Amino acid sequence: MNFFRHRHTASPGLPALAALIAIAGCSSADDSASAAVPSPDTKVTELCRNLDKALPRTVDGRRRQDPQPRSALTAGWGSPAIILRCGVERPPKMTDPKVATGDDPKAIGGGANGVDWLMEQQDDGTTRLTTASRLAYVQVAVPRGADVSGVLVDLAPSVKKAIPKGIAD
Repeated sequence: MNFFRHRHTASPGLPALAALIAIAGCSSADDSASAAVPSPDTKVTELCRNLDKALPRTVDGRRRQDPQPRSALTAGWGSPAIILRCGVERPPKMTDPKVATGDDPKAIGGGANGVDWLMEQQDDGTTRLTTASRLAYVQVAVPRGADVSGVLVDLAPSVKKAIPKGIAD
């Protein structure tokens, strides 16, 4: 008996693996956005979960498409995505006296539909909005070209409903 006899059998394993790798390399990239998930205390987390349930299906005409990793503390709409993060830390600019007096060209305060926001222009062209005078900080990143006022108008009712007025810290 010859134990070392070479058998010519067709093994689809290696060619199939090579084909799978080639197909995966040529397929379109995943369009889902990503967002760092905040880690607030229990009270703020509960407020953020309430906000997640109250958020609209569309913002600025963009359909809800949540970022990765999935969390009740983050939400997204469209591509490029408008990203909401609830339970973030207070932005340093909220206590910067230059912002309060209007002397910071990259950050201004304002309100929309009963919700106060800090608006910061980022170096990459995005606008970062953070709620003020609420028991949890909600931050929204609006990509260049999106209508910031439309985003504020669309999100304000949900924020008013889920995040009570107060001081988060």
